[in-house]
Amino acid sequence: MSALKAGATIGILGGGQLGRMLGGAAATLGFDVSIYCPEKDCPASRVASQHCIAEYTDIDALLGWAATCDAITYEFENVPVEAARALIEAGHLVRPGAKPLEVSQDRLVEKSFLRACGIATADFAEVNVAMDIAEPIKAFGGQGILKTRRDGYDGKGQARLEAGDDYEAAHKALKHAPCILEAMVPFEREVSIIIARDRNGEAICFDVPRNEHVNGILKRSVVPSGLSDEVALRAAESAKSLAAALDYVGVLALEFFVLEDGTLLANEFAPRVHNSGHWTPEACATGQFEQHMRAVAGWPLGPVTRFHDVEMLNLLGEEALVPPEVLAADGVLTLYGKRDAKPGRKMGHLVRRRP
Repeated sequence: MSALKAGATIGILGGGQLGRMLGGAAATLGFDVSIYCPEKDCPASRVASQHCIAEYTDIDALLGWAATCDAITYEFENVPVEAARALIEAGHLVRPGAKPLEVSQDRLVEKSFLRACGIATADFAEVNVAMDIAEPIKAFGGQGILKTRRDGYDGKGQARLEAGDDYEAAHKALKHAPCILEAMVPFEREVSIIIARDRNGEAICFDVPRNEHVNGILKRSVVPSGLSDEVALRAAESAKSLAAALDYVGVLALEFFVLEDGTLLANEFAPRVHNSGHWTPEACATGQFEQHMRAVAGWPLGPVTRFHDVEMLNLLGEEALVPPEVLAADGVLTLYGKRDAKPGRKMGHLVRRRP
């Protein structure tokens, strides 16, 4: 398929803040955006030319909406795989496609896929019942993190365990869902690679951010990360291997734990633009949102030259209610248009230039 022309409509599955920022980038490139999601008043719909309100499982509604779009993407990884497949089988262009959703939605499948790509991860074990925990946690040195295989984000759907804990209670707290037990990693820092890959297989990576989490939620990303050039190159090569294995088109984020000796252990990947890349529009020649839309439209990728050192601060809950003139006194403020400032909810972010 040839590249889209300005004036074409790009459909986005999902109506959150990532869809909102993708919509803004699409408008800059001359595209219209159509949002598909079940919510009536979502952040992305208020910057879109069209908004279809329906469930992702309503295939008739989905296909009717898709007929108004020239290409389709998604802004979160929990879009039902069946929805993406239905669109593709009906002949619609969906980038990145269904496979990244299928792999990323199940932590056991995801970890296994990463290893099959030659990307190291922490040790892990499948957990279906509480009695599956005792043996691997012993092998992991007496500590581990129990996570639901599906759903769960920003620290939700998981519990830290030590040998001798009440495994049944821990599994019950996760509603006896199929789980994965991951070994604890004595990491020195957390980083991520934001990579863009076009329809021809050409890939380019942004500089590596160092990420700091509070209660499982990203709070701060800082660039440069402090990694050596050699370690950063290894991280980028891993991301390129993953993107190629997925036949990926668009922007993807791969998160790593970095050990003291420079060893990289992949944590997870997100088949979408990513919170740890929110600094890129202000600090780089091409931001992650524009880059993703370029890839989806079949356009050449833009340069990712970084102009200055930078940090991104997430605004959670009521932090975003501070007067804007105070928040943005020394940075660029982006608010997501969410109506309720719930505790821990991502309401916006601030990008600051670092000296």
